[in-house]
Amino acid sequence: MRCEKSVRILLVCLGNICRSPTAHGVLEHRLGAAGLEWVRVDSAGTAAYHQGNAPDARATAAAARRNVPLAHLRARQVVAADFEQFDLILAMDAQNLEDLRALAPAGSLASVRLFMDFAKGLGAEVPDPYYGGAAGFEQVLDMVEAASDGLIDQLRSGAWRGTQ
Repeated sequence: MRCEKSVRILLVCLGNICRSPTAHGVLEHRLGAAGLEWVRVDSAGTAAYHQGNAPDARATAAAARRNVPLAHLRARQVVAADFEQFDLILAMDAQNLEDLRALAPAGSLASVRLFMDFAKGLGAEVPDPYYGGAAGFEQVLDMVEAASDGLIDQLRSGAWRGTQ
């Protein structure tokens, strides 16, 4: 299916070096495989801790084992303009969702939701693997793969807009 208007999606976690770049890479990879070239993806963090840094080496290694490249991504912080440039802003957890909603300028048309809204039955939040072991990065990959597949299904049907 082709869409006349591109859809822009921003994936957000706290520092933009683990969860959101993993989700960015996985979603971008799966969108390409699905032929949905009209969807654009980016990622950012609500905090500026790691601006300019590559994703965590553990996240990059775990994703590479699934043939998903992350090394080209660089961390950045969410800015007010993101709420104008993106149609869908997806938080990895409730705290980042709350922070995004507080940052949203009045009148923003961006839909701000949890990424896991697209993977019913797996939990509401993608857990932060930063202080854990390798299994946490694999769990994040499993979750973002499921959410990406659910989002792609909704993009194809036009049902992605949902409620905020």
